Amino acid sequence: MILTVTLNTALDITYRVRSLRPHASHRVSDVVERPGGKGVNVARVLAALGHEVTVTGFAGGATGQVLRERLSATPGVTDALVPSAGSTRRTIAIVDELTGDTTQLNEPGPQIEPAEWGAFLDRYDELLPSASAVALSGSLPPGVPVGAYAGLIRTARALGVPVLLDTSGEPLRRGVAARPDIIKPNAEELAELTGSHEPSRATQDARRRGAHAVVASLGPQGLLAATPEGRWRATPPARVHGNPTGAGDSAVAALLSGLVEQLPWPDRLSRAVALSTATVLSPTAGEFDRATYDELVDRAVVTAHTLTA
Repeated sequence: MILTVTLNTALDITYRVRSLRPHASHRVSDVVERPGGKGVNVARVLAALGHEVTVTGFAGGATGQVLRERLSATPGVTDALVPSAGSTRRTIAIVDELTGDTTQLNEPGPQIEPAEWGAFLDRYDELLPSASAVALSGSLPPGVPVGAYAGLIRTARALGVPVLLDTSGEPLRRGVAARPDIIKPNAEELAELTGSHEPSRATQDARRRGAHAVVASLGPQGLLAATPEGRWRATPPARVHGNPTGAGDSAVAALLSGLVEQLPWPDRLSRAVALSTATVLSPTAGEFDRATYDELVDRAVVTAHTLTA
């Protein structure tokens, strides 16, 4: 079982409009609701790849109830979310059908009370011994300590459970110091962590700060990986245009699946690039196009990369 932690879950809503124009009324041609938050997205992709996944974190209010109903309909995913008094947030993706661009609106998360945080820690301790790997993903809702991920990483490491961390800002900085097995920042998050806008130097620096392996998302330029086994650049066979929402979460799912399947790093990165690209090409935010993935997984270009000193 792979465990994904989403402390700030969301109900993801995708609107499609013919053309998005400021200061104008719009007719929505299609609406899709799905359970979301980064770790929930990761879980859904992992389940589609054939893995058994357990989701934990928080869910509350009417929105949280809808999220859990949608989650219960996902084969291969077990709901271990902890109730919160505050209502789960919504995220709104507005897809402009004319340009293909997406506008994202993210609500703030609910206030998490100390007793609720304690209940989550108890749930995490119960689930962790059965996990083959754990993903810690996304932002922290109000009330959760800024060092929360660092503590969760240390707990997993004490049990020998590998951890992938995908967050940003101060939670990422503190989490890296706890020595996670993998971090998966984007270029902006990596620069904020290290102070370097040169990805080669930044990945080196992130490893020196504590991360065992660093896989940086560079948007259309693919992935840059620095690991104890080697350094690689992975790129899709061609540039694509579409909705990038959830592409990074698909990459996390690919890296986790490759980890538990004990694939060599180049194969993990090929899978990550193919899944990310297939997610960009999907009409619904955070989904991935299976036919595109199957086509691209053997065509992704992975090359050895020499990082600058």
